[in-house]
Amino acid sequence: MSGNNAEDVVNSLVERARQAQAVFERWTQGQVDAAVDAAAWAILEPRRNRELAELAVRDTGLGVVEDKFRKNHRKTLGLLGDLKGRRTVGIIADDPLSGITEVARPVGVVAAITPSTNPGATPANNIINALKGRNAIILAPSPKGASTCRRLLEFVHAELRKVGAPLDLVQQLPPPGSKSLVQALMRQADLVVATGSQANVRAAYASGTPALGVGAGNVAVIVTAAADPALAAERIAASKTFDNATSCSSENSLVVIEAAWPALRAALQGQGGVLLDAAAKRQLAASLFSGGKPAPSAVARSAPEIAVLAGLTGGVYASARFLLVEEQGVGPEYPFSGEKLSPVLAVYRVPDFAAALQQVNRLYEYQGKGHSVGIQGGSSEEIRRLAEELPVCRVIVDQAHCYAVGGAFDNGLPFSLSMGCGTWGGNGFSDNLNYRHFLNITRIVRPIPARQPALETLLGDYWQRYGQ
Repeated sequence: MSGNNAEDVVNSLVERARQAQAVFERWTQGQVDAAVDAAAWAILEPRRNRELAELAVRDTGLGVVEDKFRKNHRKTLGLLGDLKGRRTVGIIADDPLSGITEVARPVGVVAAITPSTNPGATPANNIINALKGRNAIILAPSPKGASTCRRLLEFVHAELRKVGAPLDLVQQLPPPGSKSLVQALMRQADLVVATGSQANVRAAYASGTPALGVGAGNVAVIVTAAADPALAAERIAASKTFDNATSCSSENSLVVIEAAWPALRAALQGQGGVLLDAAAKRQLAASLFSGGKPAPSAVARSAPEIAVLAGLTGGVYASARFLLVEEQGVGPEYPFSGEKLSPVLAVYRVPDFAAALQQVNRLYEYQGKGHSVGIQGGSSEEIRRLAEELPVCRVIVDQAHCYAVGGAFDNGLPFSLSMGCGTWGGNGFSDNLNYRHFLNITRIVRPIPARQPALETLLGDYWQRYGQ
């Protein structure tokens, strides 16, 4: 599609979105919450959820239907819980001491760029957050995920009709989309939310429109000698195999303190992990990577499928849940050190915690800076050091990493499929994307009793130590 045609198509969508949003902006909190509930039920209803999960795997070729089903349910249910009782209309905070009153305002029209790895859950998450802030949203799904997104929107519209909400609050670029359409949408929207490839994130930041983009994943998890090997292995296996590792929050490397390795290796093998020898590792590398990056044919495939692609045969591979390769190097010439988007784990064995910290730093200098790090069996001091010394926005302690990072019922992170990676990851935010990112806040500022401090109070200690 030519640039002019793309601009015209997007202009029509945005104009309809603005008209719908102008109506929705005048809705009460109760009405807005009804629209939020409607959008959530559109994907939570089990039969629709099942259809979306099956459609996603069929059309993208990525992931596992049952895991998509669970992800759609869990992420949306958790988000709905996060939003329950949160005010986003009118006054949302009033502090007599500071004289500041905060009033929630919409951002307007949101452009949401969503990936093929989560073609149902990520659009639903963005729709719900956008509606909570009284915004309109236009989705730009990946070409492979466009059919799932289109079906989701049909379900959303059916529910929005029940509450009397304008249907143009939630729209999608004409499938299968195009680069010119996405660029036009980003230019014309009021806010861009980009989840997926780093190319899309960079384009969002370069669009000239305020943007929230996420960084690359390449999660490392440290396993200490104090970790319970069976429990650590169970968590790692559950996280690494979920949805065939489509999540950017799945472990890509284990950094194992040497004393923990024998017991952990046995426990990982007990969870269905297969440790490759040097020859099998070379075969796997040849099929798993293309130009140093994950080969499309291997992305989000099961371990047995990947083994077949690599020419690895035998009963042990046919029943494998995930594959393990020992590694030492880091960088482009060591592709196992990067994100693999498949149930394949690199294992780095190190003598002690200091070496583990250094190894994780090396990995993140190569790829994944800003996202998160995990630790199994860490002491309070070790956990604190990770938070103070590594370029990460999250330290996940004794949990299944891919479940925990995006919010969980047993931790306090907001439920999200988009994790900000701070300036380390080239992002403008460092928390989990949540409803507050879809709001403007207007502050009413009233006079209060003057509280100007004395210079002596502020600089007295400095003067005493260093003189005036």
